[in-house]
Amino acid sequence: MLFPAIEAALLAGKRICLATPRTDVVLELSPRLKKAFPAIEVTTLHAGSEDRHGFSPLTVSTTHQLFRFIEAFDVIIVDEVDAFPYSMDDSLHYAVNKSKKVSAATIYLSATPSKSMQRLYRSGKLKAFIIPARYHRQPIPVPEMKWSGNWQKLFLQQRIPSKINAWVSERLNQNIPFLLFFPSIRVMEQVLPLFQRLSPELSIVHSRHPDRKEKVMALRNGLVPGLLTTTILERGVTIERLEVAVIGAEHEVFSDSALVQIAGRVGRSFANPSGTVTFFHYGKSESMAKAVHHIQMMNKNAMKRGLLDE
Repeated sequence: MLFPAIEAALLAGKRICLATPRTDVVLELSPRLKKAFPAIEVTTLHAGSEDRHGFSPLTVSTTHQLFRFIEAFDVIIVDEVDAFPYSMDDSLHYAVNKSKKVSAATIYLSATPSKSMQRLYRSGKLKAFIIPARYHRQPIPVPEMKWSGNWQKLFLQQRIPSKINAWVSERLNQNIPFLLFFPSIRVMEQVLPLFQRLSPELSIVHSRHPDRKEKVMALRNGLVPGLLTTTILERGVTIERLEVAVIGAEHEVFSDSALVQIAGRVGRSFANPSGTVTFFHYGKSESMAKAVHHIQMMNKNAMKRGLLDE
Protein backbone atom coordinates (compact mmCIF):
# COMPACT_ATOMS: atom_id res chain seq x y z
CA MET A 1 0.00 0.00 0.00
CA LEU A 2 2.63 2.54 1.08
CA PHE A 3 5.36 1.76 -1.44
CA PRO A 4 3.11 2.00 -4.55
CA ALA A 5 1.94 5.43 -3.32
CA ILE A 6 5.55 6.57 -2.89
CA GLU A 7 6.41 5.19 -6.34
CA ALA A 8 3.53 7.09 -7.96
CA ALA A 9 4.61 10.33 -6.29
CA LEU A 10 8.24 9.84 -7.35
CA LEU A 11 7.20 9.18 -10.95
CA ALA A 12 5.24 12.44 -10.84
CA GLY A 13 8.39 14.29 -9.80
CA LYS A 14 7.23 14.95 -6.25
CA ARG A 15 9.51 15.33 -3.23
CA ILE A 16 8.35 13.02 -0.45
CA CYS A 17 8.98 12.78 3.27
CA LEU A 18 8.11 9.74 5.35
CA ALA A 19 8.23 10.98 8.95
CA THR A 20 7.80 9.10 12.21
CA PRO A 21 8.19 10.05 15.88
CA ARG A 22 10.71 7.36 16.82
CA THR A 23 14.29 6.87 15.69
CA ASP A 24 13.84 3.07 15.89
CA VAL A 25 11.19 3.23 13.17
CA VAL A 26 13.39 5.44 10.96
CA LEU A 27 16.20 2.91 11.29
CA GLU A 28 13.76 0.15 10.34
CA LEU A 29 12.24 1.97 7.35
CA SER A 30 15.37 3.45 5.79
CA PRO A 31 16.98 0.21 4.52
CA ARG A 32 13.61 -1.05 3.29
CA LEU A 33 13.04 2.13 1.27
CA LYS A 34 16.56 2.00 -0.16
CA LYS A 35 16.00 -1.60 -1.20
CA ALA A 36 12.59 -0.84 -2.74
CA PHE A 37 13.85 2.25 -4.62
CA PRO A 38 17.50 1.50 -5.50
CA ALA A 39 17.66 4.17 -8.22
CA ILE A 40 16.47 6.94 -5.88
CA GLU A 41 18.62 8.74 -3.33
CA VAL A 42 17.09 8.32 0.12
CA THR A 43 18.03 10.77 2.88
CA THR A 44 17.82 9.39 6.42
CA LEU A 45 17.44 11.94 9.21
CA HIS A 46 17.57 11.34 12.95
CA ALA A 47 19.74 12.54 15.83
CA GLY A 48 23.32 11.65 14.95
CA SER A 49 22.60 10.52 11.38
CA GLU A 50 25.24 11.01 8.68
CA ASP A 51 22.73 12.46 6.20
CA ARG A 52 22.13 15.61 8.25
CA HIS A 53 22.69 17.92 5.27
CA GLY A 54 21.13 15.75 2.58
CA PHE A 55 18.11 16.74 0.52
CA SER A 56 16.79 14.14 -1.90
CA PRO A 57 13.56 13.12 -3.66
CA LEU A 58 12.77 10.76 -0.78
CA THR A 59 13.46 11.54 2.87
CA VAL A 60 12.77 9.33 5.89
CA SER A 61 12.98 11.33 9.08
CA THR A 62 12.02 11.64 12.71
CA THR A 63 9.43 14.34 13.25
CA HIS A 64 11.99 16.26 15.33
CA GLN A 65 14.23 16.69 12.27
CA LEU A 66 11.48 18.46 10.30
CA PHE A 67 12.12 21.75 12.09
CA ARG A 68 14.95 22.32 9.59
CA PHE A 69 12.61 22.40 6.56
CA ILE A 70 10.31 25.13 5.25
CA GLU A 71 7.78 24.24 2.52
CA ALA A 72 10.11 21.52 1.23
CA PHE A 73 7.85 18.54 0.54
CA ASP A 74 5.07 17.86 -1.94
CA VAL A 75 3.92 14.80 -0.01
CA ILE A 76 4.37 14.13 3.69
CA ILE A 77 3.46 10.82 5.29
CA VAL A 78 3.44 10.64 9.09
CA ASP A 79 3.74 7.02 10.20
CA GLU A 80 2.79 5.94 13.74
CA VAL A 81 0.97 9.25 14.17
CA ASP A 82 -0.34 8.19 17.58
CA ALA A 83 3.13 7.43 18.97
CA PHE A 84 4.96 9.38 21.67
CA PRO A 85 6.26 12.07 21.52
CA TYR A 86 4.34 13.28 18.44
CA SER A 87 0.98 12.54 20.06
CA MET A 88 1.87 14.73 23.07
CA ASP A 89 3.91 17.55 21.52
CA ASP A 90 2.19 20.30 19.53
CA SER A 91 5.56 21.67 18.39
CA LEU A 92 6.10 18.50 16.35
CA HIS A 93 2.76 19.06 14.62
CA TYR A 94 4.01 22.57 13.82
CA ALA A 95 7.25 21.13 12.41
CA VAL A 96 5.33 18.78 10.11
CA ASN A 97 3.06 21.58 8.85
CA LYS A 98 5.99 23.97 8.34
CA SER A 99 8.00 21.43 6.36
CA LYS A 100 5.38 20.82 3.68
CA LYS A 101 4.23 22.98 0.81
CA VAL A 102 0.83 24.66 1.07
CA SER A 103 -0.51 22.34 -1.63
CA ALA A 104 1.11 19.21 -0.17
CA ALA A 105 -0.75 15.98 0.35
CA THR A 106 -0.67 14.90 4.00
CA ILE A 107 -1.18 11.26 4.94
CA TYR A 108 -1.36 9.87 8.47
CA LEU A 109 -0.75 6.18 9.17
CA SER A 110 -1.66 4.30 12.34
CA ALA A 111 -2.73 0.83 13.41
CA THR A 112 -4.07 2.35 16.64
CA PRO A 113 -5.42 5.86 15.94
CA SER A 114 -6.08 8.07 18.95
CA LYS A 115 -9.60 8.62 20.26
CA SER A 116 -9.49 12.22 18.98
CA MET A 117 -8.65 11.05 15.45
CA GLN A 118 -11.44 8.48 15.63
CA ARG A 119 -13.90 11.22 16.65
CA LEU A 120 -12.79 13.40 13.73
CA TYR A 121 -13.30 10.46 11.38
CA ARG A 122 -16.78 9.67 12.72
CA SER A 123 -17.81 13.33 12.47
CA GLY A 124 -16.67 13.51 8.85
CA LYS A 125 -13.91 16.04 9.56
CA LEU A 126 -11.13 13.59 8.71
CA LYS A 127 -11.10 11.37 5.63
CA ALA A 128 -9.83 7.88 6.35
CA PHE A 129 -9.45 4.45 4.83
CA ILE A 130 -9.56 1.45 7.14
CA ILE A 131 -7.39 -1.42 5.93
CA PRO A 132 -8.07 -4.41 8.20
CA ALA A 133 -5.72 -6.88 6.48
CA ARG A 134 -2.02 -7.20 5.77
CA TYR A 135 -0.56 -7.34 2.29
CA HIS A 136 0.02 -11.11 2.53
CA ARG A 137 -3.74 -11.70 2.96
CA GLN A 138 -3.41 -13.73 6.15
CA PRO A 139 -5.16 -12.91 9.46
CA ILE A 140 -3.37 -10.95 12.16
CA PRO A 141 -2.26 -13.34 14.94
CA VAL A 142 -4.70 -13.15 17.86
CA PRO A 143 -3.01 -12.98 21.29
CA GLU A 144 -3.47 -15.83 23.75
CA MET A 145 -3.98 -14.83 27.39
CA LYS A 146 -2.19 -17.09 29.89
CA TRP A 147 -2.37 -16.82 33.68
CA SER A 148 1.17 -16.97 35.06
CA GLY A 149 0.52 -16.53 38.77
CA ASN A 150 2.01 -13.76 40.87
CA TRP A 151 4.90 -13.06 38.53
CA GLN A 152 6.23 -10.17 40.63
CA LYS A 153 6.45 -12.30 43.77
CA LEU A 154 8.07 -15.17 41.89
CA PHE A 155 10.66 -12.87 40.34
CA LEU A 156 11.50 -11.52 43.81
CA GLN A 157 12.05 -15.14 44.85
CA GLN A 158 14.50 -15.49 41.94
CA ARG A 159 12.12 -17.78 40.04
CA ILE A 160 10.68 -17.55 36.55
CA PRO A 161 6.96 -18.45 36.47
CA SER A 162 6.68 -21.97 35.06
CA LYS A 163 4.53 -21.03 32.04
CA ILE A 164 6.90 -18.22 31.07
CA ASN A 165 9.88 -20.53 31.54
CA ALA A 166 8.27 -23.12 29.27
CA TRP A 167 7.43 -20.50 26.63
CA VAL A 168 11.00 -19.20 26.46
CA SER A 169 12.53 -22.69 26.54
CA GLU A 170 10.33 -23.84 23.65
CA ARG A 171 11.47 -20.96 21.45
CA LEU A 172 15.10 -21.50 22.37
CA ASN A 173 14.80 -25.19 21.49
CA GLN A 174 13.08 -24.45 18.17
CA ASN A 175 15.43 -21.55 17.30
CA ILE A 176 12.54 -19.07 17.02
CA PRO A 177 13.53 -15.42 17.63
CA PHE A 178 11.47 -13.70 20.31
CA LEU A 179 10.84 -10.53 22.25
CA LEU A 180 9.79 -10.52 25.91
CA PHE A 181 8.07 -7.25 26.86
CA PHE A 182 8.32 -6.06 30.47
CA PRO A 183 6.41 -3.27 32.23
CA SER A 184 9.54 -1.49 33.49
CA ILE A 185 13.30 -1.25 33.07
CA ARG A 186 13.75 -1.99 36.77
CA VAL A 187 11.95 -5.34 36.65
CA MET A 188 13.65 -6.29 33.40
CA GLU A 189 17.14 -5.60 34.75
CA GLN A 190 16.38 -7.53 37.93
CA VAL A 191 15.27 -10.67 36.10
CA LEU A 192 17.83 -10.69 33.29
CA PRO A 193 20.19 -13.04 35.21
CA LEU A 194 17.30 -15.49 35.67
CA PHE A 195 16.64 -15.65 31.94
CA GLN A 196 20.33 -15.83 31.14
CA ARG A 197 20.33 -19.17 32.96
CA LEU A 198 18.18 -20.39 30.05
CA SER A 199 20.47 -18.76 27.48
CA PRO A 200 23.52 -16.60 28.30
CA GLU A 201 23.08 -14.76 24.97
CA LEU A 202 19.82 -13.13 26.07
CA SER A 203 20.08 -9.38 26.54
CA ILE A 204 17.96 -6.31 27.27
CA VAL A 205 16.86 -3.29 25.25
CA HIS A 206 15.29 -0.08 26.58
CA SER A 207 15.06 3.62 25.78
CA ARG A 208 18.29 4.52 27.60
CA HIS A 209 20.33 1.67 26.15
CA PRO A 210 23.17 2.98 23.93
CA ASP A 211 23.40 -0.19 21.80
CA ARG A 212 19.69 -0.55 21.05
CA LYS A 213 20.12 -0.48 17.27
CA GLU A 214 22.94 -3.04 17.34
CA LYS A 215 21.03 -5.43 19.59
CA VAL A 216 17.93 -5.40 17.41
CA MET A 217 20.16 -6.02 14.38
CA ALA A 218 21.80 -8.94 16.20
CA LEU A 219 18.36 -10.49 16.78
CA ARG A 220 17.40 -9.92 13.15
CA ASN A 221 20.62 -11.57 11.97
CA GLY A 222 20.24 -14.57 14.27
CA LEU A 223 23.21 -13.67 16.45
CA VAL A 224 21.10 -13.69 19.63
CA PRO A 225 18.03 -15.86 20.30
CA GLY A 226 15.86 -13.19 21.90
CA LEU A 227 15.65 -9.88 23.70
CA LEU A 228 14.02 -8.63 26.87
CA THR A 229 12.55 -5.19 26.19
CA THR A 230 10.18 -2.45 27.25
CA THR A 231 7.50 -0.85 25.08
CA ILE A 232 10.29 0.97 23.20
CA LEU A 233 10.13 -1.90 20.66
CA GLU A 234 6.34 -2.04 20.41
CA ARG A 235 6.55 -0.34 17.01
CA GLY A 236 8.67 -0.41 13.88
CA VAL A 237 10.38 -3.78 14.36
CA THR A 238 10.11 -6.38 11.59
CA ILE A 239 11.97 -9.65 12.14
CA GLU A 240 11.36 -12.91 10.28
CA ARG A 241 9.63 -15.64 12.33
CA LEU A 242 9.47 -13.38 15.40
CA GLU A 243 7.19 -14.34 18.29
CA VAL A 244 6.38 -12.17 21.31
CA ALA A 245 5.22 -12.47 24.90
CA VAL A 246 4.18 -9.78 27.36
CA ILE A 247 5.15 -10.30 31.00
CA GLY A 248 2.62 -8.75 33.39
CA ALA A 249 0.28 -7.80 30.55
CA GLU A 250 -2.24 -6.53 33.10
CA HIS A 251 0.14 -3.73 34.16
CA GLU A 252 -1.17 -0.21 33.50
CA VAL A 253 1.77 0.61 31.21
CA PHE A 254 0.32 -1.83 28.68
CA SER A 255 -2.60 0.10 27.19
CA ASP A 256 -4.82 -1.59 24.64
CA SER A 257 -3.06 0.30 21.83
CA ALA A 258 0.37 -0.75 23.16
CA LEU A 259 -0.75 -4.39 23.28
CA VAL A 260 -2.13 -4.20 19.73
CA GLN A 261 1.17 -2.74 18.53
CA ILE A 262 3.15 -5.45 20.34
CA ALA A 263 0.99 -8.17 18.80
CA GLY A 264 1.57 -6.53 15.43
CA ARG A 265 5.27 -7.47 15.53
CA VAL A 266 4.30 -11.05 14.64
CA GLY A 267 3.45 -12.50 11.23
CA ARG A 268 4.54 -9.55 9.12
CA SER A 269 6.02 -11.33 6.06
CA PHE A 270 4.85 -13.47 3.16
CA ALA A 271 7.21 -16.26 4.22
CA ASN A 272 6.02 -16.28 7.84
CA PRO A 273 2.55 -14.71 8.08
CA SER A 274 1.67 -16.33 11.42
CA GLY A 275 3.17 -16.81 14.86
CA THR A 276 2.48 -16.79 18.57
CA VAL A 277 1.55 -13.78 20.70
CA THR A 278 1.10 -14.48 24.41
CA PHE A 279 -0.13 -12.17 27.19
CA PHE A 280 1.11 -13.56 30.53
CA HIS A 281 -0.88 -12.07 33.40
CA TYR A 282 -1.91 -12.24 37.06
CA GLY A 283 -5.48 -11.22 36.30
CA LYS A 284 -6.91 -10.02 32.99
CA SER A 285 -7.18 -6.27 32.41
CA GLU A 286 -9.69 -4.30 30.37
CA SER A 287 -6.85 -3.24 28.06
CA MET A 288 -5.97 -6.87 27.37
CA ALA A 289 -9.58 -7.68 26.48
CA LYS A 290 -9.85 -4.59 24.26
CA ALA A 291 -6.64 -5.45 22.41
CA VAL A 292 -7.77 -9.01 21.67
CA HIS A 293 -11.23 -7.80 20.62
CA HIS A 294 -9.71 -5.17 18.31
CA ILE A 295 -7.58 -7.74 16.48
CA GLN A 296 -10.48 -10.19 16.23
CA MET A 297 -12.71 -7.46 14.75
CA MET A 298 -10.04 -6.45 12.23
CA ASN A 299 -9.74 -10.06 11.08
CA LYS A 300 -13.53 -10.40 10.89
CA ASN A 301 -13.79 -7.19 8.87
CA ALA A 302 -10.99 -8.33 6.55
CA MET A 303 -12.75 -11.64 5.95
CA LYS A 304 -16.06 -9.89 5.16
CA ARG A 305 -14.31 -7.64 2.64
CA GLY A 306 -12.59 -10.56 0.92
CA LEU A 307 -9.12 -9.44 1.96
CA LEU A 308 -8.07 -12.79 3.45
CA ASP A 309 -7.23 -16.01 1.65
CA GLU A 310 -8.59 -18.20 4.40
